[in-house]
Amino acid sequence: MNHTRSILSGILLLLLLFSACTAEVHVKKGDQFYAIGEYYDAASEYKKAYSRTQTKDKEKRGQRAWKMSQCYRRINYTAKALGGYQNAIRYGYPDSMAYFYLGQLHQKNGDYKSAIKAYNAFLEIKPGDTLALNGLKGCELAPKWKEEFSLYSIKKEPILTSRRSDFCPALLGDDSDMLYFTSTRNDAKGEEISGITGTKSADIFFSRKDDKGKWEQPEPAEGDLNSEYEEGTCCFSPDGKTMYLTVCTYDSDYPRYAQIYTSARSDASWSKPQLLQISKDTLSSYAHPAVSPDGHWLYFTSDMPGGQGGFDLWRIALTDHGLGGVENVGYPINTPGDEMFPVFRPNGDLYFSSNGHVGMGGLDIFKGVCDSLGVWTLENLKYPMNSSGDDFGMTFEGPHNRGYFSTNRGDARGWDHIMAFEHPEVTQTVKGWVYEKDGYELPEGLVYMVGDDGTYLKISVRGDGSFEQEVKPQVNYVFLGTCKGYLNHKEELSVDTSSVSQEFTLQFPLASINNPVLIRNIFYEFDSAALLETSCLALDSLVDLLNENPNVTIELAAHCDYRGKDEYNEKLSQRRAESVVNYLREHGIDSLRLTPVGYGEKRPKVVTRRIAATYDFLNEGDTLTEAFILKLEDEEKQEICNSLNRRTEFKVLRTTFRLFEPEPKPAEQQATTPPDEEKGEENQDAEKATDEAQTPQESKSVEEETPQNDDKENKEG
Repeated sequence: MNHTRSILSGILLLLLLFSACTAEVHVKKGDQFYAIGEYYDAASEYKKAYSRTQTKDKEKRGQRAWKMSQCYRRINYTAKALGGYQNAIRYGYPDSMAYFYLGQLHQKNGDYKSAIKAYNAFLEIKPGDTLALNGLKGCELAPKWKEEFSLYSIKKEPILTSRRSDFCPALLGDDSDMLYFTSTRNDAKGEEISGITGTKSADIFFSRKDDKGKWEQPEPAEGDLNSEYEEGTCCFSPDGKTMYLTVCTYDSDYPRYAQIYTSARSDASWSKPQLLQISKDTLSSYAHPAVSPDGHWLYFTSDMPGGQGGFDLWRIALTDHGLGGVENVGYPINTPGDEMFPVFRPNGDLYFSSNGHVGMGGLDIFKGVCDSLGVWTLENLKYPMNSSGDDFGMTFEGPHNRGYFSTNRGDARGWDHIMAFEHPEVTQTVKGWVYEKDGYELPEGLVYMVGDDGTYLKISVRGDGSFEQEVKPQVNYVFLGTCKGYLNHKEELSVDTSSVSQEFTLQFPLASINNPVLIRNIFYEFDSAALLETSCLALDSLVDLLNENPNVTIELAAHCDYRGKDEYNEKLSQRRAESVVNYLREHGIDSLRLTPVGYGEKRPKVVTRRIAATYDFLNEGDTLTEAFILKLEDEEKQEICNSLNRRTEFKVLRTTFRLFEPEPKPAEQQATTPPDEEKGEENQDAEKATDEAQTPQESKSVEEETPQNDDKENKEG
């Protein structure tokens, strides 16, 4: 009998030793996974180790419960993390942060009473801790916020929802009709399951609105954007041509550090992402990019040294010569907790998520407004935009306070889903189009927006040459439309106080520097050079154009059709060109800037793309010579061609008129102006007033955005 007991005891001892050895093996594997950030796999190993550790071995049970819960917390397995921290405390694990994390997780579950108890237990050990105090205050305020009335309304977007995580939506398109977002759904590339999340590696997906304004079934983003690695949390440059995205590559021997990449857009396809090296620091993460509305700054999340704790918001300048220096956004935005997922509304307001400020639990969305002195004012969006779960990753539909965001509220697995939101408000917006005068849109155009409240924005136009921008009541604005190879065009707008939403419309027809520009609606008396009164509107527009571009000289050309004698047509067209020049001189334009030329029938019209689109019997590039017209059997078509030949145009000769001459002082100007040239003095005063009316920014934009053609090129043109 005793012999049998001895054998059984020996077997039991061997089993215990084997179990202990097996547990140590799982702990070692778990530590290896944890070191490279594969928290899902690490948690699985720690769980196996925990289950093979004897209950009486309290120290190891506590250690393994702690390690397991650290992993579960990072992958949003809230319920399992809660159990792990409770076990760590029960077995006497010495790290007081267990109470703090327990408070955070109870708060994330909406159990505010248990959260308060855990925070207080932590504060007994570490009195005055900022994050714990903010957590306590959030637990007290959250129930009240849920009862308050809010203008925000939210709703689920079923078509964008999968059985995995879908998050960080980003709208794109002239009408916000394209939506990019990150997803771990089964359609993601690759077959491997991520050791970080236990799902497939995230990819960027895409959906487009149909004719009825409904989102279509999402598909992987086109092009070489996605890979077997993690791609996600993207944003776009103001012109929509560059995507900034977060990429997390894989290395079995090193931790996974997120980095920011860029991808270029060609039609609807995206190029293979290229690394954007923000710093030479290879031991920090760089994620969640957001480009400021003016395109000058890239904001992002990082745990690099020099922050205020956890993940902070940082920014780096985007210049024509590359990246500038990295700056921490600082107080009051950053805290000892985590600040993540920055995004801008087009009006400049910054939205981000944080678990370091007073909130409802998890990540709360905050709005930051920066005044002219650089001082930030923060606002918690409260319920229903925020919840006890994680709320983050917003995107806005144009200038309106509506769009989409992501949240894991109500999901027991901690997976994120996309929801729509809307906040009704009175908005004044301006919508404009930049296009070639007598031509098509100019997608390379830029619009400078200057307000008497200090506003100064450089706006890139969309693919159709349009832009949309919010404006403020009781502010006077000047808009300057520019494009390389074209003259500038200025528009002014005064916004009155209004209790209803308004949309103002502005047009920016830009005259080409390199090609003749048709002046529409110039009418002469029959067989005469006398201008009809109906021509005044078009000529006044030309006066405005020349005043807006005071350094430009032009050739004013009049043309006739082939009918009539050549000599007569040349003289008539010359007199007509001189009539237009006289009108411009009488309205303040310096005669030195104007050269009248009558070409008669020597230069027949060359058909442009727009003319070809208007008349189906003409093709772009056709020259409307007499021979070409006479080949047309239809008399109506012949008359159309003759009318196209009868035209008045101008062509830019120089863009440097008096650009480098010092402006004369009033006394010197008066002394050098003969009495019989009083009218010329008025013209000079008008030119001076025009120059003074331009803001310094406008003068700069003319100089920077407009290429300067030398006289030789213009004469040859």
